[in-house]
Amino acid sequence: MVISNSRQPPPSSELLAFLRHQLGLSEGALELGQRQANLEQAPFPAVLWRYGLINLEQLDQLLAWQDSQD
Repeated sequence: MVISNSRQPPPSSELLAFLRHQLGLSEGALELGQRQANLEQAPFPAVLWRYGLINLEQLDQLLAWQDSQD
């Protein structure tokens, strides 16, 4: 389990759109990930991967996408 001492920011609308359209995540999967990330105060991508909502390759794609947004 990944737990942080600080509250994690909610995922951006751009990130949610990427997850829906590029990785094919359902609304239910996104809601579960957001809820768990909030409860655990854990990074959203890590929660998606830990709960099996994305695989390791998709996690790499997500992290690369996030890096390209900076």
